[in-house]
Amino acid sequence: MVRSAIKLFLLLLFLGYMMLWFMMPTKLYFEHWLPKIRAKTKSTYFGQQGSTMLIYTFPILFIATLGCIYLHLGKKHGDHNVEGRVPTSKLKQPVMVKGPLGIVSWMELSFLTMFVVLLAWSTTSYLNGMFTHIDQMASRSGLLVWEAKLEMSGLTLGLIGNICLAFLFFPVTRGSSVLRLIGLSSEASIKYHIWVGHIAMTIFTAHGLCYLVFWAKTEQLSQVLKWGKIEVSNMAGEIGLVCGLGMWATSLPQIRRKMFELFYYTHHLYILFIVFFVFHVGFSYACIVLPGFYLFLIDRCLRFLQSQQRVSLVAARILPCETIELNFCKIPEVNHSPTSIIFVNVPAISKLQWHPFTITSNSNMDTDKLSIVVKSEGRWSSDLYQKLSARLPMDGFQVSIEGPYGPPASTHLLRHDTLVLLSGGSGITPFISIIRELIFKASSGSSTRIPHILLICAFKKSIDLAMLELILPVSGTTVDISCLQLQIEAYVTREKGADEDNHKPLQTVCFKPNAIDAPVSAILGPNSWLCLGLIISSSFVMFLLLIAILSRYHNSNMVYASSATAGFNMLFMCLAIAMTANATFLWNKKQNRKRLRQIRNMDTPPVWFNNGDRELENQPYQSLLQATNVHYGERPDLKKILFERKESSVGVIASGPREMRQEVAAICSSGLADNLHFKSISFTW
Repeated sequence: MVRSAIKLFLLLLFLGYMMLWFMMPTKLYFEHWLPKIRAKTKSTYFGQQGSTMLIYTFPILFIATLGCIYLHLGKKHGDHNVEGRVPTSKLKQPVMVKGPLGIVSWMELSFLTMFVVLLAWSTTSYLNGMFTHIDQMASRSGLLVWEAKLEMSGLTLGLIGNICLAFLFFPVTRGSSVLRLIGLSSEASIKYHIWVGHIAMTIFTAHGLCYLVFWAKTEQLSQVLKWGKIEVSNMAGEIGLVCGLGMWATSLPQIRRKMFELFYYTHHLYILFIVFFVFHVGFSYACIVLPGFYLFLIDRCLRFLQSQQRVSLVAARILPCETIELNFCKIPEVNHSPTSIIFVNVPAISKLQWHPFTITSNSNMDTDKLSIVVKSEGRWSSDLYQKLSARLPMDGFQVSIEGPYGPPASTHLLRHDTLVLLSGGSGITPFISIIRELIFKASSGSSTRIPHILLICAFKKSIDLAMLELILPVSGTTVDISCLQLQIEAYVTREKGADEDNHKPLQTVCFKPNAIDAPVSAILGPNSWLCLGLIISSSFVMFLLLIAILSRYHNSNMVYASSATAGFNMLFMCLAIAMTANATFLWNKKQNRKRLRQIRNMDTPPVWFNNGDRELENQPYQSLLQATNVHYGERPDLKKILFERKESSVGVIASGPREMRQEVAAICSSGLADNLHFKSISFTW
């Protein structure tokens, strides 16, 4: 009942917040509501920015904090989705497959349409209000009517761009309680960040061009260098726009896929973009777009604290297909659902690059181990493979991680009679964790019916078939794969037959434990919602106290320029977040110190490793071979495979190259496959 009440209250609060955005461009809000709110909330300590924070910043931070309590109660009482044959909503079926937006479901298209409607409504409302008396305004300013309209159009575009900026950072906040409340994960929300980013930069670019043309036509080009002490700072906006254009240009798919490092490093210009945006509009107005960025800063600070700790890499399994399985030691409290990811940094290769990889281990079967699979496909992964395969290093190998991040639960796997898993190349890695999860559920004696599993995997060469062995946990783990109805259809597309030279054993590399290495311990957010809620609430209170002190001195003793006030406020915000996040993180680390000390005292690698090769005669391996059919020199006929399914409910999960996922989505979205449920897993490049 408590959770239901919280959920209802959060829904009403969110609807009220969204209604505010629709009312913001209206004359009713601007001439009646806003003056009354400012009159009632006028304070010596917060000034005009106090009312803006109350209207726009406080509701979202309150939703995030209360959401942490809601999620904690759900985790405490084990509240998960019902593991039954629940029909999948048609709204989650793909409606758009090919095009600039990628694979889009009906629900995503509906929300995108509502967002575009909000932008269109705001644009027409602002322009209607500004153009009502445009003739009188033009005559008073000595401008032509079209020049006045151009200036007002530029102002309107800036206001509309701010709406996009307000929602831009929510999808990239990995440990966000807001995303979890609406059933989204950060990796699945990246495309929303891309959509909003493209719209925002298109609008901001048009905003800047309107003013440049206006200044050129009215002989006011000196305004380009204006940095007002109280009014809008034009130069700050231009610097921010240049930073945004740099990020925008390098984020285009043609550049990002070919020069990922350029995209990665250039995207850090978001710091300058936000700083100069605040200088441009002033901190009071920037509070409108503050909530998403505030939560992003908290998440970024926690991720930074976690990434500074070296983790215990205890062993690596080297496959003959230039693929490595990295095995880390973790504390048992770290739980992750199938298809979760972690971000990995190897300072010996690059101190700045972080790459996402799907976790292949299962937190139920492997309570003290976390594994990922890295295939040598790019420069970073190739360097990692060369370093680990060229020799047998017995000393520690320095690695840092962020995460894990992933969906809240895996119950959707049990909603169907059959799960069809379609993968291409290294796209098989998410399915390893899914199959292990189902093996655990099948062998644990659960009364829940386990669906039949059909794994369709395509590889270029027969040597890549070695990746199928990763479905089985490492030696020393007892597993009964025969309890699972598993059928594997493997396709080798570029070879006509088996190559006997490719049958090479897996090589295991073990590392000596290092005293400064620690087991993987999760970031505070998803694994400690109360701590995250405490950080959000306490940091905001501290931030308010600091700006209250500044505003008090601003009104009595000193006079600060608008940009100086904005700089102080941004500094105070960062200090409040850093202090509370560090204090909470250290407290949480202290609570786990005893367990960490026990794991550090291990003199040998855990028992789930040995230096011998897998016994080819053991029962799990033989069961895997019996379940596998290999097809050489052909590609899977996806349409035939999917339409041959006779079950009443079929779940389809695709992972791999974009073209393959689009083909599967097109089949599932066609009217011929009404019984199919499609779930797209984003391909990790």
